[in-house]
Amino acid sequence: MTRGRTGAAVLLLVVGGLLAVLGAGSAQAAGYRYWSFWESDGKNWTYATQGPSLTRPDDGAVEGFRFSVSEDSQDSAQPRHAPDFEEICAGTPARDGTKRIGVVIDPGTAADAPDGETPPALRAACARVEPDASAAEALASVATPLRYSSNALLCAISGYPASGCGDQVAGDPDDTSEPADSTPAATAPATTSPVAGDHDGSGPSAGVLVGLGAVLLLGIAAVLQARRRR
Repeated sequence: MTRGRTGAAVLLLVVGGLLAVLGAGSAQAAGYRYWSFWESDGKNWTYATQGPSLTRPDDGAVEGFRFSVSEDSQDSAQPRHAPDFEEICAGTPARDGTKRIGVVIDPGTAADAPDGETPPALRAACARVEPDASAAEALASVATPLRYSSNALLCAISGYPASGCGDQVAGDPDDTSEPADSTPAATAPATTSPVAGDHDGSGPSAGVLVGLGAVLLLGIAAVLQARRRR
């Protein structure tokens, strides 16, 4: 074999190994199953920049909670009901000394559910709360019981799911189900923010980097061995 052919063969070996390692890393990408928190701009959903206990919405706001599996906030599923305050709070008249907050609770699809559990129906409720109440307090007024972790992570709404909190899963489920109602889903892009189960999924994992290093070492060894044989 000539020097050119030997070099080409070694290059193909290295490239093939790199592709195999990267493909394996992508296939094993993990997601997290958790309740994400969303805010309304009046028409669309936007991924919240802080948690519900820190958010103090104004009268007429709509807050959304969606249970799903996602790798991070960039691919987190939005609530499948439009944030329409007039629709949600139509049956709750205004009252002095209080504010009204629309709350959309979307437990997700069967593909999002933990093993052995069935997600309850999507619902929307109008919370009448004190003027300085947080989004978490508005949620608590219309959806009990709530379950939190020791570090104040929202784990369950109205008892769903029955156990677990921000659990890691093998990957994102394929959500091919129809929306819960005929209302079009919001299409505003999510913004990155630290939330329950959120993590940085933009870079390769440590396992992938180790695999890349091993492939490169094998390629170098092959080149050295080919030179010795010439």
